[in-house]
Amino acid sequence: FRTVEPLEYYRRFLKENCRPDGRELGEFRATTVNIGSITTADGSALVKLGNTTVICGVKAELAAPAVDSANKGYIVPNVELPSLCSTRFRSGPPGEEAQAASQFIADVIENSQIIAKEDLCIASGKLAWVLYCDIICLDYDGNILDASAFALIAALKNVQLPSVTINEETGLSEVNLKQKNPLVIRQHPVATSFAIFDDTLLIVDPTAEEEDLATGTVTVVTDDEGRLCSVHKPGGSPLTGAKLQDCITRAITRHKEVKKLIDKVIKSIKPK
Repeated sequence: FRTVEPLEYYRRFLKENCRPDGRELGEFRATTVNIGSITTADGSALVKLGNTTVICGVKAELAAPAVDSANKGYIVPNVELPSLCSTRFRSGPPGEEAQAASQFIADVIENSQIIAKEDLCIASGKLAWVLYCDIICLDYDGNILDASAFALIAALKNVQLPSVTINEETGLSEVNLKQKNPLVIRQHPVATSFAIFDDTLLIVDPTAEEEDLATGTVTVVTDDEGRLCSVHKPGGSPLTGAKLQDCITRAITRHKEVKKLIDKVIKSIKPK
């Protein structure tokens, strides 16, 4: 029955206010985060949201700042959905979903001011840091945006950059690898995604199957003060103002849980 009439199968569960995997409509899957697992990266994190598994590695490089923003560095995010993570993706150039996810992460970085780009500048007009944030999905089971945003923050909080000075006489940069400093994370934007069923019912943290059956999805991003950073809604069913407000309220609650989780993990690996 589940394979023949998946939507009808789901509706029977939704009538009872639960889902086939046993969760309530407003319940998230078990979330875990592991920090610093890639030793070759300057910062990394692995996030699991149920079966959805995402890893983020941050690589820092030095470059000259852009002419029009001489006192700013760069953050370059990229989300990869390789064919190994799900049968729905083909190998080759990034597909539509990967491009949309990369754009979403770029918007989150821009709107939330997670890091002030001025903090990445070493010498105005001469030298700045470029942070390449590669987010790769290892196992795809829905809700890639929440997992990616979570992995990005956790990885950035793990970054340690060496101190860099410019030698006045030679004009060359000198890197001191012994002295490393963490990034200043100004905001912790957290994404919370919902699937919309039959145009009215909201279910939180959808699996891949739920996303396929849903009539639309919406992702709400909030920051530390409970302010709205962005709402990402790629078409699908329209949402009433009241429903959207409900999403925002739930997103604020979720933000506190995720922030608690990150703080706990960072505390546990801090050198005593």
